[in-house]
Amino acid sequence: MNAVETAETSKTGPGPRETEENYLSAGHTLRSWLLTTDHKRIGLLYLFTIIFFFAIAAVAAALMRIELLTPAGDLVTSETYNRLFTLHGVLMVWFFLIPSIPNVLGNFVIPMMVGARDVAFPKLNLLSWYLFIIGGAFTLFSLIKGGVDTGWTFYTPYSSAFANGQVITMVTGVFISGFGSILTGLNFIITVHTMRAPGLTWYRLPLFIWSLYSTSLILVLATPVLAITLALLAVERLWGVGIFNPKLGGDPILFQHLFWFYSHPAVYIMILPGMGVVSETIPCFSRNKIFGYKFVAYSSVAIAVIGFLVWGHHMFVSGQSAYAGFIFSILSFIVAIPSAIKIFNWTATLYRGSISFETPMLYALGFIGLFTLGGLTGLFVASLGVDVHVHDTYFVVAHFHYIMVGGMVLGFMGGLHYWWPKITGRMYPEKLGQLAALVTFIGFNLTFFPQFVMGYLGMPRRYHTYPAEFQIYHVLSTAGASILGVGYLLPCIYLIWSLYHGRRASANPWNATGLEWQTPSPPPVHNFHETPVVDRGPYDYNPELEEAEAKHERR
Repeated sequence: MNAVETAETSKTGPGPRETEENYLSAGHTLRSWLLTTDHKRIGLLYLFTIIFFFAIAAVAAALMRIELLTPAGDLVTSETYNRLFTLHGVLMVWFFLIPSIPNVLGNFVIPMMVGARDVAFPKLNLLSWYLFIIGGAFTLFSLIKGGVDTGWTFYTPYSSAFANGQVITMVTGVFISGFGSILTGLNFIITVHTMRAPGLTWYRLPLFIWSLYSTSLILVLATPVLAITLALLAVERLWGVGIFNPKLGGDPILFQHLFWFYSHPAVYIMILPGMGVVSETIPCFSRNKIFGYKFVAYSSVAIAVIGFLVWGHHMFVSGQSAYAGFIFSILSFIVAIPSAIKIFNWTATLYRGSISFETPMLYALGFIGLFTLGGLTGLFVASLGVDVHVHDTYFVVAHFHYIMVGGMVLGFMGGLHYWWPKITGRMYPEKLGQLAALVTFIGFNLTFFPQFVMGYLGMPRRYHTYPAEFQIYHVLSTAGASILGVGYLLPCIYLIWSLYHGRRASANPWNATGLEWQTPSPPPVHNFHETPVVDRGPYDYNPELEEAEAKHERR
């Protein structure tokens, strides 16, 4: 990010033992990991657990896709199918998509990016992981006890009065994990405000920090609304208090308002961190200064703010006022503007850049392509007339996955590959990384693009039987999901291989400019032996100078 000078070691600087060991070698026992307050280790704990939850959700998705190979429901019953997509949605949204980049990559690199030794509240950071684990345990326990068939949105009054299964148990799991998200967001906000290195002003911050700062604001402000909503659902189900059930004097539309007031900003909790990753990798691998830094930075804040005002576009067919629908439609178009600003500025950054196609760059370019298509189709569902036609069809499924999976997952994979040398001190096989990125991109499009077509033709989502004319689209989707699975499995194999056989990484293998690249790989226990001092703006790449230095080294 910056040219960095080093000041004298502070009075609270690391001792001799700390300067000799990195965070991976500082205690090998299970207890040392489970009681750690090191932000880097907590980031890895999150990595292990989200991969576990992702694997279970992926198995549920695979069973659904196998079921949908044929029009008849010949693999699982309708009730089992409902429980599969509920489990898939709950685990993917709250236990993978939301925590993946902030809790894994954010935890690992934010303190180093701002020149700090750790987050502001290390013990709260560890507590957030334990809350995440406890919430996940409740959710998996609900699976063991029979599962839930309401869908991941828990729509009332079905979920609060009629649904079979472990609704209260699963809702409790999501409720508890939400408090972990609040603690994480609070920690990041205070860390960025109070622990920046000398000279690291707001306009010298990496754009990844701007993205996660905006995400943290949403986490802190929106998650309590979800917690209240789920608590009210539990109260109605347990004690029959009329809150959402019209039979008891409640209003089911109230639940939708409360749920989507959280859940639409939650879309940006998932996508903003991915945008931050792309904002780091595009300048690095095009060796070019980011185009319109302030526009990209403030567009993150704009997305976070406007995202709170568009929840009603999920309710165009719920009976809300046509005037309210008109306002929400306009606001939904407006929230696309700051996203478009990012796309345009990333593209302008590539212009006349010295582009190289390392694995993180391929994932970033894939992100731009898939997110652009997902965003453009979002304008369809933001239009009242079109949304009435495609609501609750596979068109919405495809749109959602192009944004969430095509965007967030590719952003996460790009960030993981970008910072993997810093995390582990090892390089992965570059060719295999490039292959995985291409396979993932191809498999994803083959999986979800046919769903746009069948959704527009009228295929409703969440059905395990369907008319035979839609079979070709489901066969294509299932074939694509098989390819996508290979794209996900490949990194698991070669990244684990790299831990034992990968080439040792230098402190800055990408010649990047961030403060995190000024420390050894892997970093010391307390990140910096000396306090960094920042004297330049971010992304200060100079291709001409770099080329001259490279020629000098070759001589």
